[in-house]
Amino acid sequence: MRSQSPSLMPIFRSQHQAELMTQLYLHADTSYALTELAQAARVPLSTAHREMARLVDTGLVASRSAGRTRLYQANAGHPAARALTELLTLTFGPAQVIAEEFAELPDVESVLLFGSWAARYAGQDGSPPADIDVLVIGAPRRAAVYAAADRAAARLRLPVNPALRTPDQWRAADDALVDQVHRSSHLTVIERAADPSPEADSSPEAAATLLAGAGERL
Repeated sequence: MRSQSPSLMPIFRSQHQAELMTQLYLHADTSYALTELAQAARVPLSTAHREMARLVDTGLVASRSAGRTRLYQANAGHPAARALTELLTLTFGPAQVIAEEFAELPDVESVLLFGSWAARYAGQDGSPPADIDVLVIGAPRRAAVYAAADRAAARLRLPVNPALRTPDQWRAADDALVDQVHRSSHLTVIERAADPSPEADSSPEAAATLLAGAGERL
C-alpha cells in the first residue's frame, strides 16, 4: 500500500518516495544496494523496489550492476539534481543532517527532533517549519552540542535550536519541555544504550552544568 503524500512537501508521490530520494540525494556520492537503501531510509523492501524502478525510469536515479547486486545512486547529472537536492535537504534533510552532525557527541543517550518540523514529518498540517528543534539527552559538553547545531544549521540553512536534558529528567518526565516532547510528535534520530562505565560523569555538578547551559539556549 502506498504511503500518503508527505505534509512536509506534498509534491512527492509518497512519504516513502521522499525518504528514498533524500537518502540518495543527500549522499550523492554513495551507491546503495536495494536492501541497504531500504534499511537506511526506513522503507519496506518491496516498496523500495517499486519506487526505485520508477525513479530509474525518470532518470532521477542511476542504477548499475556490480556482480549479482544492483546498485542505486542519485543521478547528479540530471537537470533537476541541484534543485532537488536543495529541496530535499530543506524538507526531509533535518533527520539525516542532525543524525550525522550529532553522531560524534560523547555521553549522549538519545537525540530527538520535535516541534513544527516533527509535526509536519508526522503528517500534521501546518505552515512550513522555520527552524529545527533538537533535544539532546545525556551529558555532553555544551560547546560541542552548540557546535554540532551550528554545523547542521549551515547545511540546512535553517536555525537549529538544541535543548539539553539529563537521562533522569527524560525518564521522570516532570520537566515542562520533556512533557511537551512526550505529548507531541517527535522523531528519535540517535539512540544509544546508557553508558554504565565509571568514566561517565553523572555527578550533580555535571548535571547542574548541563541544565544551566540548556536554559541559555531555550
